[in-house]
Amino acid sequence: MTGLPDTLRVALVHDYLNQMGGAEQVLEVFHTLFPSAPIFVSVFDRKVMPPAFRDMDIRTSFMQRISPRTSVAYKLLPLFPLAFERFDLREYDLVLSSTTTFAKGVLTRPHTCHVCYCNTPFRYLWMYQEYVENQRVSRPVEALLSALATPLRVWDFAAAQRVDYFLAGSRNAARRIKKFYRRESSVLHSPVDVQSMPLGRNSGEYYLLAGRHQAYKRMDLAIAACNTLHLPLIVTNEGPETARLKALAGPTVQFTGRLTHSELRQVFAGARALLWPGEEDYGIAPVEAMGAGRPVIAIKRGGVCETVIAGQTGVFFEKQTVESLVEALRNFEMLSFDPQRIRAHAMQFDESVFKQRLLALLGDLWDAHTEQLHSGSLLGAPLNSLD
Repeated sequence: MTGLPDTLRVALVHDYLNQMGGAEQVLEVFHTLFPSAPIFVSVFDRKVMPPAFRDMDIRTSFMQRISPRTSVAYKLLPLFPLAFERFDLREYDLVLSSTTTFAKGVLTRPHTCHVCYCNTPFRYLWMYQEYVENQRVSRPVEALLSALATPLRVWDFAAAQRVDYFLAGSRNAARRIKKFYRRESSVLHSPVDVQSMPLGRNSGEYYLLAGRHQAYKRMDLAIAACNTLHLPLIVTNEGPETARLKALAGPTVQFTGRLTHSELRQVFAGARALLWPGEEDYGIAPVEAMGAGRPVIAIKRGGVCETVIAGQTGVFFEKQTVESLVEALRNFEMLSFDPQRIRAHAMQFDESVFKQRLLALLGDLWDAHTEQLHSGSLLGAPLNSLD
């Protein structure tokens, strides 16, 4: 591997910047590696994004003039493909896109190497029934979404074929990329700032629910289980489900609302365990909890199966029911965990590891891309050594 040339012209592409989540944390790490690279996004809502984004070179599409707000952007779904296809990326040698939806659809020239970091394929398009069920959409909205899904699915598959190389945010995502896009990918678990998490050294005083309040996260199960066992539970953040969750909560459940990054880290450190009843493609919060030396009690589905080790860094429960979680909590109360050992395990997912491996992968992919250009062979052939 010769690595990336110092003179490489790099562009970053991201779906949208109108709410902060795991995908946006990935983009932040990309920016630290390529601080002079412009960031192309469909819309950018300065009011809701952290201040750090305001100093970045962010270039928006024509959709910005309509509205950058999340509530409006979701209603403009058919415009997103056009928004990304209209970006002019001719001057760049390397395009690194970060996506769960549309950013992979940018058009690049043959000399450009387009590497797509895919957190997961577009859930609304490829897991439609599950998406509609979890979002609790009304029947009229469901009818509209159903009508849009098929043509957008055709576009999304075609857009995935434009990518030269895929990187997957988890093995879970890699399987979906293979299934839906018929493309190989190299797995690079999403970065987590493990090193900055304070280490909790005692057994903890309460259980913790962390993350945006959305239906698919099944936070209602955790609240019901803690109600049943009269266990103290702290619920952080807010979201569409907040009112419903508060109505379900018993006297041992406390809601904190939105916390600062510093406050949230301290809450993690003081927890007995993080409860994770919903299925996620990866799940940053469980890794953050383990970074604080806290075990995780999780449904045995999705990304936590790649990050949590049963009996060493947490406990799994099999069924997404209150009864199954109650049983897991009772079993957990009889176990002990070593905070240092849990944190040491979590360090393999730290940002520093992610950065080193990403640069190594990009170097290998750039070498393969330039070699294929010189030889005239087809782009995008899988690199088996990177899988």
